[in-house]
Amino acid sequence: MDYQTQEHDVIVIGAGGAGLRAAIEASAVGVSVGLVCKSLLGKAHTVMAEGGIAAALANVDERDNWKVHFADTMRGGQYVNNWRMAQLHAQEAPARVRELEAWGAVFDRTPDGRILQRNFGGHKYPRLAHVGDRTGLELIRTLQDHGVHRGISVYMERTVVRLLKDGDRVAGALAYDRERGRFTVFRAKAVVLATGGIGKAYKITSNSWEYTGDGHTLAYDAGAELIDMEFVQFHPTGMVWPPSVRGILVTEGVRGEGGVLRNSTGARFMFGDIPDNYKPQTAKDEEEGFRYVLGDKNANRPPELLTRDHVARCIVREVKEGRGSAHGGVLLELQTFAKWFGARERGFDAAAHWKKKLPSMYHQFKELGGLDITKEPMEVGPTTHYMMGGVRVDSDTQMSRVPGLFACGECAAGINGANRLGGNSLSDLLVLGKRAGEHAAKFACDPPRMGTIHADQVEAAAQWALEAFDRTGDENPFKVQQDLQDMMQDLVGIVRREDEMLRALDGLAQLRQRAAKCRVTGNREYNPGWHTAMDLHNLLTVSEGITRAALVRRESRGAQFRDDYPRKDSATFGRVNTITWRAADGTMQVRLEPIAPMPQELKDAIAAEAGGQLPEELK
Repeated sequence: MDYQTQEHDVIVIGAGGAGLRAAIEASAVGVSVGLVCKSLLGKAHTVMAEGGIAAALANVDERDNWKVHFADTMRGGQYVNNWRMAQLHAQEAPARVRELEAWGAVFDRTPDGRILQRNFGGHKYPRLAHVGDRTGLELIRTLQDHGVHRGISVYMERTVVRLLKDGDRVAGALAYDRERGRFTVFRAKAVVLATGGIGKAYKITSNSWEYTGDGHTLAYDAGAELIDMEFVQFHPTGMVWPPSVRGILVTEGVRGEGGVLRNSTGARFMFGDIPDNYKPQTAKDEEEGFRYVLGDKNANRPPELLTRDHVARCIVREVKEGRGSAHGGVLLELQTFAKWFGARERGFDAAAHWKKKLPSMYHQFKELGGLDITKEPMEVGPTTHYMMGGVRVDSDTQMSRVPGLFACGECAAGINGANRLGGNSLSDLLVLGKRAGEHAAKFACDPPRMGTIHADQVEAAAQWALEAFDRTGDENPFKVQQDLQDMMQDLVGIVRREDEMLRALDGLAQLRQRAAKCRVTGNREYNPGWHTAMDLHNLLTVSEGITRAALVRRESRGAQFRDDYPRKDSATFGRVNTITWRAADGTMQVRLEPIAPMPQELKDAIAAEAGGQLPEELK
């Protein structure tokens, strides 16, 4: 083996918030840590998280606590969450936010100097600690500044193509340098996957080019299980116009700060779509919703702050029924709230207010769309945003069923169930990223264990990566990826049917055949065609996982809406997860597995927030 070799106790693959937090925690106990990132350090998708970090600090409303946060998370996830992960997340999130503050994060403040918290969809109380609408950027800055002093070795622009194993346990990984195309073997006692999501499997997405399901596929190919792959979150508000920026995220913070949704007739259509179980907490009229936004503890929340899955489906319905905006979305506007608030506050400067509250949104629409959001409504529509499904891990340690292989952040699964609440992603990566790093370091040290790197595995992985240079086919990898994205958007998108998903499975089989004929020219230096040809394996794997799991779950729950099964079937599917794994013959299999019973203490916490009644799934 003439490849460059790097050896560390713990290798973290992915340098977003989850990967950085895991690397910091592992290095804190003195082990050697290597951080491998697909792009440049600091360009992680975490910087796109705008709204805030969900944590029950109770700085704005003293009624908030971890049990309410836990109950909100479980309700948002339709009770198929891993309740232990949701419990740990709710309990430990406040400490992780305060820790971030101690490391130098600069949060917005209340008048008395505490961390300010804002309203967000699905959260009962104002809970999101934020930095304007640039919270993710501040989180990454803080973690990088803190981590740079810990002696972590960083390997930028390296893409991992295969995990290496010694028997049943993980022993390292093979990666290539995206600039030069040269291979590197990473030898490690433990590996943490923190590679993010799968958004580039879809045509319209808020995700950047890195999100090709790498961690999901690496774990799956190595023998780990995936869980709840059917649950793909479509954020209700992405940019619709101009086409060049279609799908770019419009933060939920716009609605949390008073933005309202209207269709082409001018109607606030969300008022007619409030589920029964939300009515006690949802605005009865416009003024009450605005008072809620301003912090009136006795007011009910506006319907725009229902869970993301619900709002996204309502927008799709308005467009399909001919009430959409000029470019196929709906209108999100701040002017109604500004007019109402201006009538209460003499001398109110609406433009200055929104530029202060939502600076990134103001500049995003001004620069990319030529639109002044302080004066004009935004055109928005659903965009593929977040993957609830991912690597199945132990709730306390974040280790998969492959010894030594850990996962955290978006590529892991369990905490969010059928639908993630806004803001929970940033607190999730802090809480469970810390746990993944902590337990990866423990695994590496107790007892010290370094697996053997087998030359035949390395050579097989390298030969697979270089296949596209030697093929005689004439398929273009960019065209195959585009056709995959179009098909997934059309057939396995927001609204799903069995016949369409079966067509998608046939289409995926054909796309695999086409991917095997993709030929790239030139050499390995600076070759995006080669990179895309390898990404196709990951995209096709996660797309098949989503489709097969969605077929097995014959109900509508959270982010999964089946037009042929439009209701929840709590008796059959409300107490199970879908588990996806690779069989010995290489085929993908899906089974249903019961969720472990929830302790009575946690049931009581949920009942207390639901008027004393337990949901059907927990009875």
